[in-house]
Amino acid sequence: MVWKVWTEPEHIAKWWGPNGFTNTIDKMEIKPGGIWDLIMHGPDGIDYKNKSEFIEIVKPEKISFRHLTGPKFTTTITFTEQGNKTLLVWVMLFDSAEELERTVKQFKADKGLEQNVDKLEAYLSKM
Repeated sequence: MVWKVWTEPEHIAKWWGPNGFTNTIDKMEIKPGGIWDLIMHGPDGIDYKNKSEFIEIVKPEKISFRHLTGPKFTTTITFTEQGNKTLLVWVMLFDSAEELERTVKQFKADKGLEQNVDKLEAYLSKM
């Protein structure tokens, strides 16, 4: 179920992003080299365009993608089944320490990531 809500646009659009954000997914090609185009609609009324390219897909164990629009980073998520639960490990590798610091300061990415995981858990609990 966790893999499904990560890889199907109709699901990920409902939980992706920090609190107050909604999403429009224009393209989501879950395959190496596939593109993920989405617009995150902020509670401030600003649209945040995001484009990523999938690097590695190992169903149902791993998703890796490169965020192509600023800020630049590579995300790898691993899924490990543990009985009726899933251990999710989410790693973001930024191009530099400065890019990470700027992203945390400007976008509050550390808090946003926590909220994103909380929204995922809440979405899964309703399924």
